Amino acid sequence: MSLAPPPWLAHALRAQRGPIPWSAVVRGALSAGPILLAAVLVEQTSLGVVAAIAAMLAGINDRPGSRRVSVKRIGVPALAGAAGMVVGTYAGEYVGAVTLTVLLTFVGLVAGGVSAVGPVASGAGTQLLVASAIGAGMPLPEEGWLRALAYLAGACWLLALRLALPTPGALVGDFRFDGEREAVAAVYEAVADLLDAVGTEHATARRVALTAALDHAQDALTGPRLRRYASSAAERRLHAQYAAALPLAEAATALAWAEEAAPGRASAGPRRLAAAVRENTHTGPLPAPHRSGPALRALDDALLRAAEAFDRGRGEDLHTRRLTARDLLRSVFGAGGREYGLRVALCFGASAAVAQTLHHSHWYGEHAHWYWLPATAVFLVKPDLGPLASRVLCRAAGTVLGALVFAGFALVLPRPEGLIALVAVSGALIPVATRHFAAQTAVVTVLVLALVMVGGEPQASAGRITETLLACAIVLIVGHLPMPGQRGGGVRSRLATAGRAAQAYLAHVLRETERPLLRETPRPAPRGAESAVRDIRTGDTPTEDTRALRWTLRREAYRALAEARTAIALAAAELPALARHSEGADEIVAVLERIVDTTTACAVHLDDSGRLTPEQVHRLTELLGELGRLDEGRGRVEVRLPEVPLAG
Repeated sequence: MSLAPPPWLAHALRAQRGPIPWSAVVRGALSAGPILLAAVLVEQTSLGVVAAIAAMLAGINDRPGSRRVSVKRIGVPALAGAAGMVVGTYAGEYVGAVTLTVLLTFVGLVAGGVSAVGPVASGAGTQLLVASAIGAGMPLPEEGWLRALAYLAGACWLLALRLALPTPGALVGDFRFDGEREAVAAVYEAVADLLDAVGTEHATARRVALTAALDHAQDALTGPRLRRYASSAAERRLHAQYAAALPLAEAATALAWAEEAAPGRASAGPRRLAAAVRENTHTGPLPAPHRSGPALRALDDALLRAAEAFDRGRGEDLHTRRLTARDLLRSVFGAGGREYGLRVALCFGASAAVAQTLHHSHWYGEHAHWYWLPATAVFLVKPDLGPLASRVLCRAAGTVLGALVFAGFALVLPRPEGLIALVAVSGALIPVATRHFAAQTAVVTVLVLALVMVGGEPQASAGRITETLLACAIVLIVGHLPMPGQRGGGVRSRLATAGRAAQAYLAHVLRETERPLLRETPRPAPRGAESAVRDIRTGDTPTEDTRALRWTLRREAYRALAEARTAIALAAAELPALARHSEGADEIVAVLERIVDTTTACAVHLDDSGRLTPEQVHRLTELLGELGRLDEGRGRVEVRLPEVPLAG
């Protein structure tokens, strides 16, 4: 008999690990607490409470990454929250309870659909809903536009701290780079790890780790900037170093696909490149692998290109493409967006209706906090915080713990200075508490209850616990209601996106079989600071634009597969009634991953010989047939194999 807990319970007990992010802790301590103190000193306590709430929510979004990424990750949700504050405030003032409930339900539908676009959009949807509930229900004397400005000020204060304060390692080298250089170096380390694992049982896990490293580096480098292109020599050099890692990753993936152990010194070159990125130095001599096969020749060529890129440092293309309006609409109105939008609308609307009913029946007494109920439901309905049962358990436990802890502090702390200090301490704990939803809930509960008391209201721990339990019950019920269409829309949407990306990548690579055979004669070239030169005889080679598009499509395919894997893992950890709707999805994404790996091996072989081997075509045909059988009758993915010429 197995004593292992069920997946939904195991997820609730699991916590992230890692070093304490001291820089984020300092920012948290300097955000909500000082804002509230300044507001109390100038006798604008109510606006200070709104600004502190915004700083708290911005602190939850203040995750590890570069400064450039933080602008989008913190700024976009803050703008959405300010808009929600305006909508909620004026709706709460001028419409009745029924109309307000309908309006909030509609806002939930919009925010839920938009949240399906991606993590930043999900954060924006969350703050839109939370701020609209607070604006509608929090009794404040200020106008809606003034509340929105205070909300923006609180979030912008934390963002300013993020941009201005140094982070570990930023004082060594260029202050502008606080996460980008390490992210690019991690890509080269991941390439080296994959090369060491070729031919072993760890190769697949290392390839997945390489995909994660590339995704992280791409995100770190592609945030907003004042100019369209990299504006400094140091930034262009870093872009070039990232781009130089892509052919290395391609060659390493091809070697892993062939399942032939790479020479021991194959990983030495990428590791030296990683050290050069971290230390911002020249590469020095790079050991080359034996050029005994297409993948090893591609690896050697990639090392030569990397030496040249590190020397010249000219790079702009990060191999990303902007989402088009069609892509955004597909995400919002696709299966995932529709299902999530309806789910959020029902949860947010139902919780608002229950809260309004209790509020107007005077169940709350003199001090109304009805907005707590819909605001709590917002966090409970978000799938990116974990499976439904796990979220409910963690939210309930965290709220009870936080309310009890605050009740103890409220008995002994002086007011308001002691409560302001408690807000500052809670803000400092948020970056650490985000590793587990229950811990995050406990810290946020303490912070919110402290803000309520600073705003002039009595201790409300009991009410906070009651409303959280009500929200948990509402979300559990709504989360299991049948919905129009097929269930598991989020997983189906991610699978469809991964299938389209795999198809685009495969079609592009196989179109390269139409070009003439590549012939080249290498000559010895020094590795290091000097540029690598090759003589190319007659015959067309793949152009730089063709290679760049191939690497862009490859990145999109692997990123889409990683996102599908994450969605499937979360769905599999739901209660059985919900988990069954995503059964078989993990097998489909595994086949898609093997198709993309095989396509990468084909691309490397095409660069070497200009033709595919019968084995490669047979493997592709076999994998696509397996994919069709797994997805038969479900219509979640569609990938076809065009006709391709074989090697003679």
